[in-house]
Amino acid sequence: MATEGSQLEAWRGGDLSAGNSLFETHYRAVYRFFRGRVSGEVDDLVQSTFARCAASKEKLTEDGTFRSYVFAVARNVLREHYRATRREGLVVELGSMSVADLGVTPTGILAKRDEERLLLEALRTIPLDHQIAIELSYWEGLTAKELARVLDVPVGTAKTRLRTARKALEARLAQLAASPEMLESTLGDLQRWSSGLRDQF
Repeated sequence: MATEGSQLEAWRGGDLSAGNSLFETHYRAVYRFFRGRVSGEVDDLVQSTFARCAASKEKLTEDGTFRSYVFAVARNVLREHYRATRREGLVVELGSMSVADLGVTPTGILAKRDEERLLLEALRTIPLDHQIAIELSYWEGLTAKELARVLDVPVGTAKTRLRTARKALEARLAQLAASPEMLESTLGDLQRWSSGLRDQF
């Protein structure tokens, strides 16, 4: 089976089937990325992301993975989408505004457990870049280097932002939890509840 690196090299060399294979591999992850952050138009945003990747494939270099590149493009597409759909003059800052601040209500997401519902609500109310960092780390397994590429910051800064994001999430969970027991249960197995929530996307 071809590796991502060999597929990427083949795609840059003109092999369209290699590009299609890369898109198929990452389609579900990119769909998840948008589904929790927009009320509709998910398919359009996914298509726009992959179209931009295809148009700029020559910019892809060996110093990063394709998935980090595609998420970096997706983040830019998301920011542009917010700016285009918000009222004129509104500045959309991913570092300070949350999905809730933007009035986005994701549809069709039914968390199965109380801990998952609590986590979903907390994620929706922390800054978008915090939400992105946590979800890409927990859900997609991105490394610090890959996350740095997505956020367009140095690796050290990406590590710091992820730590800050986790602290913000923990603080928000503490504010929203109905009881100390619920908070302890959620924080005690955050990876499990994150994985369960990921499946809903």
